[in-house]
Amino acid sequence: MDFVAIDVETANSARASICQIGVARYAGGVLTDEWVSYIDPEGEFGVWQVGVHGIQASTVEGSPIYSDVVDKLYTFLDDSIVVSHSPFDQQAITKSAVRYGVRPPRAQWVDSIVVAKRTWPEHMNRGYKLDQLCDQLDYEFEHHDALEDAKAAGHIAISAVKYSGNSLSKWISGSRA
Repeated sequence: MDFVAIDVETANSARASICQIGVARYAGGVLTDEWVSYIDPEGEFGVWQVGVHGIQASTVEGSPIYSDVVDKLYTFLDDSIVVSHSPFDQQAITKSAVRYGVRPPRAQWVDSIVVAKRTWPEHMNRGYKLDQLCDQLDYEFEHHDALEDAKAAGHIAISAVKYSGNSLSKWISGSRA
């Protein structure tokens, strides 16, 4: 089970305002590499977003802009299965690519919310938010840190594959249905 898990935090309501990216690479279901970076979104920080993740303009001061990290980021994403917890992260990456005039990554995306709903329909009343699922799976993490959230999404994907007996390939095609 080889894949990459990703999470982004944004500075404001614009998807292309990424202020932190975290990625975790798994080979055979084992974490083998990770990368995290603050990103200068070149824009304002929303009060609501800062309240969620705690990242402020002063936090990202001197950090690279999105186009400066694309080469490093795409070494993880290109030609990979990429797991994110909701379509938000894929949308943010795609919109940032457009904003900065770079190509989007060549990746197959899997939404771990969809995978979780199909694996554990009995959790419907308990919710499928990242922290709710991780609590149900006894996985501890620091919520709203991009790398921690990426690893949490990776844990959900691994747990779903083990629980269901399905391959990740099934979930790729299944998550798009």
